[in-house]
Amino acid sequence: MKIDKNEFFRKAAMQICGDLNIDRAMFYCLEILKEYVPADIIVLFKTEVGLKSIRRIAVATGQESHKLNDLLLLKDENVRSLLKNEQPDIRIINDIRKDSFTSSTFSFFEDQTLSLHYTPYENLWDSSMMVMVLKSKGRSIGAVALRVEGTGKYNNEHLELFSLLHEPFTIALSNTLRHRELKRLKDMLRDDNQYLNREMMNLSGTDIIGSDFGLKDIIDMTKLIAPLNSPVLLLGETGVGKEVIANLIHSSSTRKDGPFIKLNCGAIPENLIDSELFGHEKGAFTGATGQKRGRFERAVNGSIFLDEIGELPLQAQVRLLRTIQNGEIERVGGTETISVNTRIIAATNRNLIEMVDNNQFREDLWFRLNVFPITIPPLRSRKEDIPQFLDHFIQVKSKALGLHPVPKIDYGAIDRLKNYHWPGNVRELENVIERELVLCGKGTLQFNHSSLPGFENSHKLQIQHDHDLIRLNDVIIHHISRVLTSTNGRVNGKGGAAELLDIKSGTLRSKMDKLGINYKKNVNRNSVC
Repeated sequence: MKIDKNEFFRKAAMQICGDLNIDRAMFYCLEILKEYVPADIIVLFKTEVGLKSIRRIAVATGQESHKLNDLLLLKDENVRSLLKNEQPDIRIINDIRKDSFTSSTFSFFEDQTLSLHYTPYENLWDSSMMVMVLKSKGRSIGAVALRVEGTGKYNNEHLELFSLLHEPFTIALSNTLRHRELKRLKDMLRDDNQYLNREMMNLSGTDIIGSDFGLKDIIDMTKLIAPLNSPVLLLGETGVGKEVIANLIHSSSTRKDGPFIKLNCGAIPENLIDSELFGHEKGAFTGATGQKRGRFERAVNGSIFLDEIGELPLQAQVRLLRTIQNGEIERVGGTETISVNTRIIAATNRNLIEMVDNNQFREDLWFRLNVFPITIPPLRSRKEDIPQFLDHFIQVKSKALGLHPVPKIDYGAIDRLKNYHWPGNVRELENVIERELVLCGKGTLQFNHSSLPGFENSHKLQIQHDHDLIRLNDVIIHHISRVLTSTNGRVNGKGGAAELLDIKSGTLRSKMDKLGINYKKNVNRNSVC
């Protein structure tokens, strides 16, 4: 009976290349092969050049199939012959025991996971095989072996049919290897994402500095809005910690397992902002050598943080408005509409209402973003948080600078920090602490006037602005601290701070605890507390 080779190739190739589950593909391929040639087991393997070995990828019998990933070490002469392409591209081995290569590799057919119902393993040596080396760009990437029980079972007609499948097997092996690599990279990315989310939670989840004092109202507001999908607009001066609050909103939301993508709108050139936000197609402009996903696509099922939203050009504002309204984008140079399920968290240190009045910011976009505004107060309005910031940054920066032991804080240093105006807010405080650590080395942290630029004028600066008037608690803290300095830290007893202030020592201690005045540091050992 004449065999239709085209029909054979079509049927077999569809099974080999039609499924990324390579074990399943091998199983159904074997079913087709058995209609044309003797066969009971098929094995696909790849060469491992660096390991000088071959690796099983999949094995199938008439009853079952399995994905595999195990190595088989070869004798040196077999390694050289396979890796240097000295083995024939395809050949018949009608008696395995008489062939040096197959006799050393035949254990590939032994598999404890396969039932092998039809014959005990010890009878497998009484077998015939066809082996086809799979080559891509002139080099061996693997092989496929077909086995049947009994010697002398294969002839040239079988060999010719089997050889027709070289390209489908090569494609299937290449696709399987690429698929496994993509899965490995995806698993790595998922692990990295989970790790970064945990780190983000450590930094900004439940350990927000000031959450019990100066930022308590802000934290309450973030807890209120975080579970929802509404846009959030963060307002405040440069350095107050808008990004930290944005992290907190994302990590406290139902999107916390999704991506958190950031973009500083003021750091991207105007001619590239559309590409960064929405992506571009290949050839969309000079230098666009390939397709690129924008930040919105990368933030799908997560959140996008648009920092310095006031710096966004007017034309980009139009496209951003459409994205917010419709939940859709188009890449630059593209025509396809892409749905993006992304939450927007925007931030700015600018007065957007004034910008709207001056036609610098679109009013309709402002209405869309201003659904739930949160104004983060400057550091000078929440100075009760400074001791906690101080402790946190000293620990972090000392570790980064390799300082051990961690330097101690001079008595009165906290007062000096609290009396400073902090025009640069938390970011300036962080830099001041790092500079002081560098200057003092292993000494005591002083935070004197040389560490605080403009310290002498800070009080004048505070009084010049109505909204920056010194709070009563700050005045009380300053006065008690001065008295403690004069008594060398002594609270009670003759000449102690309580006597000088004409109040009971217990009352003074209670007030000091409430205001965060630490009276235990650098106290004279002979003084009585």
